[in-house]
Amino acid sequence: MREIKLFIDGEFCDAADGATYASINPANGLAVATVAEGGAEDVRRACVAAQQAFEGDWGAMTSAERSDILAGAADLIEARAEEFAQLETLDVGKPITESTAIDVPAAVGYLRWYASVTDAAVGETIDIPNPGQVDFSLWEPYGVVGGIAPWNFPLFLGMLKIGPALATGNSIVFKPASITPQSASVVCECFAEAGLPAGALNVITGPGRVVGETLVTDPRVQMVSFTGSTDVGRRIIEMSAQNITNLSLELGGKSPNIIFEDADFDQAVAGAVFGLLLNNGQNCIAGTRLLVQRGIYDDVCSGVAEKLDALVVGDPMDPQTQLGAIVSEEQFEKVIGYIGWGEEEGATVAAGGAVPDDPELADGWFVRPTLLTGCTNAMSVSCDEVFGPVLVAIPFEDEAEALAIANDTPYGLGSGVFTTDADRARRMARALQSGTVYVNTFNQVYPQSPFPGWKQSGTGVERGMRGLFTYMRYKNVIQDISGEPIGWF
Repeated sequence: MREIKLFIDGEFCDAADGATYASINPANGLAVATVAEGGAEDVRRACVAAQQAFEGDWGAMTSAERSDILAGAADLIEARAEEFAQLETLDVGKPITESTAIDVPAAVGYLRWYASVTDAAVGETIDIPNPGQVDFSLWEPYGVVGGIAPWNFPLFLGMLKIGPALATGNSIVFKPASITPQSASVVCECFAEAGLPAGALNVITGPGRVVGETLVTDPRVQMVSFTGSTDVGRRIIEMSAQNITNLSLELGGKSPNIIFEDADFDQAVAGAVFGLLLNNGQNCIAGTRLLVQRGIYDDVCSGVAEKLDALVVGDPMDPQTQLGAIVSEEQFEKVIGYIGWGEEEGATVAAGGAVPDDPELADGWFVRPTLLTGCTNAMSVSCDEVFGPVLVAIPFEDEAEALAIANDTPYGLGSGVFTTDADRARRMARALQSGTVYVNTFNQVYPQSPFPGWKQSGTGVERGMRGLFTYMRYKNVIQDISGEPIGWF
């Protein structure tokens, strides 16, 4: 069984009090690793190490030197791709094919992109009315950054914290989700081998209520990037007030995926399924509300149900498996509960709705991908973020009603539109209240593409150049070049 330790100041170590916990494989309920359970003292040690690195060797490096280290780490992660894919599958329960084809390549690709933009922090000159002075701006790193990632894409989302923080010259204390800690440990090995100075990257595993809260409130931490639930995001906002800590928050979602009668049928049905099921629906931007124009509602629902029923749910390590396990027993109970509540509120189970009947899966947390038809936007399963393979299908009459239903949510992370009418696509893209709008596609991610959250889905921007500048602070400089004294006397 693998042993996962903390990584502080360039060294793997036990928690200060020696505490550990088990990491569980959701496919069979068995422990796969013993994990150091970090505490407040460990976080403080990591923040001190990060501050020293920023003030020392790491902070003194040029952008080109930082680029070489990030690119080297990306190469080393890619060289260990098979190992990383297995760790992601063991921790999360996602199919090994998905970990291999999506998670690891995306993490490597993003890290390489961050390596390519380490010199992007260029300021500007500002035209002021005094010819004897010049005004210019600078972008500078914060210093110590805190990164907190969720459990659904441990490696990929880890790179979305570690990559931009290091690319812009910050040091980072990173907290992976307590139930998916394994890949972060190997990432530390790769960065150390690539030449990252000690203390520039520190990783503390353990419970969010201790590790996360201590990290957010440590006075050395100048900025925190968090991805996770809206409820935890609210708590982080409250805690950040203690030191007026800068925040970037990517939070929950309940994304509408809208299919009009003029859409390409096959493209739309495939988009509905993939829009839901990346990582078994455990995806913040998943298109979990399927809005279908009434004239094609029955046909689309039948097509989606047929595809869902045909998917292979099984052992995540089996290459034939298309959908794996739910990440934890707690999340499994939540998903099953929402399916039941949907039925109680009047929805009909058109596909899935139950655990698989394969006895070999009995010890794991598996749920058949589920389609609920006859839904309204008022049902709890339509309003709340289920975070599992559950799709609700809601009919609408026209564009105006589709927009009214789509925007009737406190969330605003993503949305999708399937139509062959280009004018309608543009109208919908402007009117939908979400940070990302997909047109005739869904669940596409690129390092160059910004990822903002609207409403209760977050603040700030992740990814892209906009997201990169989230990890820097802005400074203005006014310099006199006239040599003349100033004043009003």
